[in-house]
Amino acid sequence: MGKRLTKRSEDYSKWYNELVVEANLAENSGVRGCMVIKPYGYAIWEKMQAELDSEFKETGHENAYFPLFIPKSYLSKEASHVAGFAKECAVVTHYRLKNAEDGSGIIVDPDAKLEEELIVRPTSETIIWDTFRRWIQSYRDLPLLINQWANVVRWEMRTRLFLRTAEFLWQEGHTAHATEPEAIEEAEKIMHLYANFAEDHMAMPVIRGIKTESERFAGAIETYCIEALMQDGKALQAGTSHFLGQNFAKAFDVKFATKEGKQEYVWATSWGASTRLMGALIMTHSDDNGLVLPPKLAPIQVVIVPIYKGIEQLEVIADKIDPLVKELRKKGISVKFDDRDTHKPGFKFNEYELKGVPVRLAVGQRDLENGTYEVARRDTLTKEVVPMDEVVAKIEFLLEDIQKNIFKKALDYRDTHITEVNSYDEFKVQLEEKGGFISAHWDGSLETENKIKDETKATIRCVPFEGEKQSGQCMVTGKPSQARVLFAKAY
Repeated sequence: MGKRLTKRSEDYSKWYNELVVEANLAENSGVRGCMVIKPYGYAIWEKMQAELDSEFKETGHENAYFPLFIPKSYLSKEASHVAGFAKECAVVTHYRLKNAEDGSGIIVDPDAKLEEELIVRPTSETIIWDTFRRWIQSYRDLPLLINQWANVVRWEMRTRLFLRTAEFLWQEGHTAHATEPEAIEEAEKIMHLYANFAEDHMAMPVIRGIKTESERFAGAIETYCIEALMQDGKALQAGTSHFLGQNFAKAFDVKFATKEGKQEYVWATSWGASTRLMGALIMTHSDDNGLVLPPKLAPIQVVIVPIYKGIEQLEVIADKIDPLVKELRKKGISVKFDDRDTHKPGFKFNEYELKGVPVRLAVGQRDLENGTYEVARRDTLTKEVVPMDEVVAKIEFLLEDIQKNIFKKALDYRDTHITEVNSYDEFKVQLEEKGGFISAHWDGSLETENKIKDETKATIRCVPFEGEKQSGQCMVTGKPSQARVLFAKAY
């Protein structure tokens, strides 16, 4: 294996970057700001994708695909939307290359300029709503519930693998409804779907809430969000769902005939979660030894490492292990029997610890004679000897227990890092010394929000749904406040 990881306590950012690379999740590519997701990293994303896709389909959504390129004029139709993405757009201006006449190489053919520039998809509202105009004619066509799995480009200069890259993978849902309440219900439903996925599968506790006006998605009336807390005390937005009102319907003239025969604009939502969830997964659970993966998302849930001398011993162990491997797979448990003869058992132990495999079995000649396995769990780094006839039940128990244990550990950390403050001085002290979420009163003004952001680098992560609304006084201005909001420094 490669070098030992930098400790989180020494340099959290360096630890994260090293772990992503050393665990073979991703690496930087030849294109600045873009990443290569390696097979092990992509296998985790595929598990996330499969679960989310199943949940979308269970709630009536269908998958479709829309063009990567968006005519510039489409973005101009919704003013706040284009303003929100203008600085992040990659623009295609020409459609052909040619050899330079002086033989110096390939150049852009100046005669091949596009009549209208094309924007490389930063998000798909505009191209999709242009399409919905053709798909929606009457109330019988509603609701229209569409999801797309795709890549998007947002031209970032300061990038970090998974957390912020110029190109990333995601899903984006786009729905049209006959009434405002139906659209709001959809947006809230998806927020809760994201939250349940984060907690049930990622073992990552989240706070559900709404964004302030300045933090909303460009073109949205309301943005619902789930916010998670990483081990360094910084928040990470893990998913958003937007109630778009009729903004895009009016911009693209998407109307429907009601049952009474009237023409009305539809009501819209959009929502998305991306490979940023990979970064959240890493930073929520992992330790100084490597990844700690929740069993529900681990590409390999159980690894079996044989300890042997010579090919004959390996064959004996393999024959003994084969029924166990088959039984585990029948139960839907992903298992790997690592019989590579190019690496020693100690190397393999370190490798699978680094990769976060939840359960490891070791078996040698003495174990066969004793009828036992050595079983190790990744979350606590503890191991025990288990009789062979009890090992399947033990593995099933461990996979459930590890999932619960790492969620509880993350929840305990999150809950002990939510601090209530009543003064701005106290806010600044807690932010620097403890970090995490800080619950404080805010007067609701953009001016105060910007002042706090400029002076402390903390932003309002959300106005949380949880807890009772309690009135008070803004910690900065002393003006009336209707509820506490959660501040944090964030990714």
